[in-house]
Amino acid sequence: MSTQTDANPTDAIALTDTATAKVGELIRQEGNPDLALRVAVRPGGCSGFSYEMFFDTDVADDDVLQSFGDVRVVVDPASASLLVGATLDFKDGLTDAGFSINNPNATRTCGCGQSFS
Repeated sequence: MSTQTDANPTDAIALTDTATAKVGELIRQEGNPDLALRVAVRPGGCSGFSYEMFFDTDVADDDVLQSFGDVRVVVDPASASLLVGATLDFKDGLTDAGFSINNPNATRTCGCGQSFS
C-alpha cells in the first residue's frame, strides 16, 4: 500500500483543490471520518470501461492509497494502471456541474463522459 501526500504524474489519480474540498464536505456530511473515496474502473459502458466512485472504509493491502489534505483516495491495482495521470475535478455551475475525470489514457469517450476506452 502506497501513501502519497502530494500528487505526481505516477499517482493513480490526482484531485483538484475543488474536488478535494467537495469530497471532504461530502465525507463530513456522512459523519464518518474513516471514509475514503474509492475510484475504480469497471468493464462496461458504451465505450468499454466506466468509472465508479463511492465512499469506502475497506482498504486492501494492495490498494493504492493517496492523501489530498484530509481526503483519502483508494484505487485497486487494476484500476490504478488505467488512471495514471488522470485528474478528478468538481465543477459547480449551470453547465458541467458535478465530478468529472480527465484521463489522458482514454483514447475514446462517450457523450455522457462516464465511459471510455
